[in-house]
Amino acid sequence: MISELTRPKRQAVPTVKKSRSLLGRLSPGQGVAAHLLLLLLCLPALLPLAWMVSTSLKPESQIFAKTGTSTLATLLPHPAQWSNYPTALRAIPIALYLDNTLLLCAFTVVGSVLSSALVAYGFGRLEFRGKTPLFLLMLATIALPAQVTMVPIFALFRWLHWYGTYLPLIVPSFCGAPFYIFLLTQFFRKLPDELAEAARMDGASEWRIFWQIMLPLSKPALATCALFQFLGTWNDFLGPLLYINDPKRYTLAYGLQQLLSTHGSEWASLMADSTVFILPIVVLFFFTQKTFVNGIATTGSKN
Repeated sequence: MISELTRPKRQAVPTVKKSRSLLGRLSPGQGVAAHLLLLLLCLPALLPLAWMVSTSLKPESQIFAKTGTSTLATLLPHPAQWSNYPTALRAIPIALYLDNTLLLCAFTVVGSVLSSALVAYGFGRLEFRGKTPLFLLMLATIALPAQVTMVPIFALFRWLHWYGTYLPLIVPSFCGAPFYIFLLTQFFRKLPDELAEAARMDGASEWRIFWQIMLPLSKPALATCALFQFLGTWNDFLGPLLYINDPKRYTLAYGLQQLLSTHGSEWASLMADSTVFILPIVVLFFFTQKTFVNGIATTGSKN
């Protein structure tokens, strides 16, 4: 009985369908014009990325072209100097930094998604005294800047002798993330009550309902939270800066800063390493954008 309940049902996503219906009413000419307009609006955001890639392929003499008394950057490399990438990758132990970053991403993604889902299930599916005040208190922590709690948290981890290890970067992710809890709570609340009631009548425990019924139905929302956490850990610079003092434990974001401090004038190498750093994020987004959009849309939709 429970195995039948765990089969996810196709659910409508009003937001996505609405957008598709609007595009469907456009004529082919209007559709092309709309896409061209969207591309033009994206150009200001893409220009820094294109400039970084262009700079990574230039010789040092072309990065700043002097004209009279002013200094103007050349637009395109001529010719492209692909040797900048091997040189940049040899400047830092990028394989070691990549392993460290992926290790942190794996632990933080698993910890944050599972812990947030557990808390969200309690807020979204269970009834207990003080539920609303606790939920509002949890939401209030989203507005609390990280700089406010930085010093006491650092003192706590220093007292626990965790300084210099990955524990300060991993353990907090197993305590739930308020933003993910909010997203998953909204998703759990819109799931049909009949599924859980039927499972309870079959004698299923609350943990079994959560693990075998609710989690499989929540894959879009869970994938969205996992993507957010992966991006946050991949780009995290402040955490390793505060807690990591061993060069063998540096992450990619922190390793790039070390490259800047030791090879600050080698802009081509710095841009090449930065391009390599953001390339997995761009590829990941293109492969997961459908899941990401569906996860965001379904967390706010109604049945």
